[in-house]
Amino acid sequence: MTDAPAPYRVLARKYRPQRFEDLIGQKPMVRTLRNAFSSGRIAQAWILTGVRGVGKTTTARILARALNYETEDGQGGPTVDLSVKGVHCDAIMESRHVDVVEMDAASHTGVADVRSILETVHYAPVMARYKVFIIDEVHMLSTSAFNAFLKTLEEPPPHVKFVFATTELRKVPVTVLSRCQSFSLRRVKADEMTAHLARIAEAEEVSIEDEALAVIARASEGSVRDALSLLDQSIAHGEGRVEAGAVRAMLGLADRGGILDLFDAVMRGDAATALDGFRASHDAGAEPAAVLADLAETVHLVTRIKIAPKAADDPALSESERVRGREFAEKLSMRTLSRAWQMLLKGVAETQVAAKPAQAADMVLVRLAYAADLPTPDEALKALARSDDGGPSGPAPSGPSGGRPAPEPMGPGRASPAFATARAPEAAQAPQALHAAQPLQAARAEDAQIVRLQRFEDLVALAAKNRDILMQGWLSRHVSVVRFEDARLEFRPVADAPSDLAGTIARKAQEWTGQRWMVSVVSGEGAPTLHERAQAEEAALMAGVQAHPHVRAILDRVPGAKIVDVRTRVEETETPELDAAAVDALPPADDDDDL
Repeated sequence: MTDAPAPYRVLARKYRPQRFEDLIGQKPMVRTLRNAFSSGRIAQAWILTGVRGVGKTTTARILARALNYETEDGQGGPTVDLSVKGVHCDAIMESRHVDVVEMDAASHTGVADVRSILETVHYAPVMARYKVFIIDEVHMLSTSAFNAFLKTLEEPPPHVKFVFATTELRKVPVTVLSRCQSFSLRRVKADEMTAHLARIAEAEEVSIEDEALAVIARASEGSVRDALSLLDQSIAHGEGRVEAGAVRAMLGLADRGGILDLFDAVMRGDAATALDGFRASHDAGAEPAAVLADLAETVHLVTRIKIAPKAADDPALSESERVRGREFAEKLSMRTLSRAWQMLLKGVAETQVAAKPAQAADMVLVRLAYAADLPTPDEALKALARSDDGGPSGPAPSGPSGGRPAPEPMGPGRASPAFATARAPEAAQAPQALHAAQPLQAARAEDAQIVRLQRFEDLVALAAKNRDILMQGWLSRHVSVVRFEDARLEFRPVADAPSDLAGTIARKAQEWTGQRWMVSVVSGEGAPTLHERAQAEEAALMAGVQAHPHVRAILDRVPGAKIVDVRTRVEETETPELDAAAVDALPPADDDDDL
């Protein structure tokens, strides 16, 4: 009778680490445990935290194996050197050892479940050196169950060790955390994950493309278990040969090259090309929300490269992502990237809840494309200001009439919201509208005399002249000036300032000066308010008077006396003009008079 073939074991179980050296990306934890075991400073309880699939339960089993390591001749002690299997190793790693108890707290949350553990801790181990209790998803225990643990966890018997694992460390009471040594297992980096998957693929005699490994590593988000599950699924999908295109189709992802082309088209304002590219990705099996999420990831990558150019050297990036990412970072401004990021975040959320996600994604791409060559608020205001002065309002559109704009090259030093492109047909009508409005604006300028202000104090004086006491008070007490120019004010509002102060100032200033004002609230440090400056000057004057020796002498001689107010005498610097008749009436002066 022939033996039945062994059942298939998934890669996540087949290649589960057996030693500390097999753990990927957890060197700090391994080093701490190695030093603790070598010096004999072994804790009584550990808590392991981290995202799914980074090896918390596996580390707990390896820790139990290290505590109970013993060779066949009965030698050995707690050690992290597990190159040679001990008598308990297989049973512990397969979760069938009598002295290593594993409990899933997700399904055993009550006090009764904890009590079943506490009733056995006082009994010595049956076979091994230590009785080890591994509690997975410990944050799922109830408050009463945690409280029942506290006394035993603080003073356990010498033969008992606890190992907790959780993905939600914040949900574990601090009273429990203070009784444990905590280790945070890190997400595995993309390059380490790719190398690990390549070794497993070689061991499984599977042909796999490097780009496919990168796609799997990126999709796993640092989780080794997720990566091995995806690799297992990819091998079955590709029938022994794994290609990047097949993996993307399996995961519902768009081609990275197509995403970069789509990003290029959107940033150039070419909506038609962007819609064609999205339709091609969607027809190939990519989910609309996934395409927008990939676009957002590209925006994030380009922003990182722009801020820190070394980000392009990430080994997880393909050569095309590296080269084109640098090109995008040179051509796109930070303001454009920030705007695209915000629009994509909202677009992904809209697409996920839309009745027809593909149509929602189309509209998001259209908004991105048409926002790419819109002027920024500063540029729009400058164009309006130039229009008010009668100057040219901006360059004429250079794209073909009635069609989409033709892209132009843009230097890296130019501050522009996107690639330098001609305006879309709707935007091309804006300069014409501005020129058409110039006669009306000129007529208004003739009716109202334009007042030019050079200082912020002039604006306050203008409010007093117009007898707007309320506005004068707001300007004096609530406006910390950051920048002031003619018809432009940037300020930081102080506490208790009205919420619509900027709009009110702009409206009043335009009414008083006859020209449009650009008033904006900024977060920078501003000058003290006029009221604060007046108080500071008054305090300095008061301090100077109090320090005068004559005043000091008066205050010392008169108990309870205090200075209430200080007034500065204004001396006449010019001789007043006298009437001619009054001069003639003056008596003649004697020669010996001492004048």
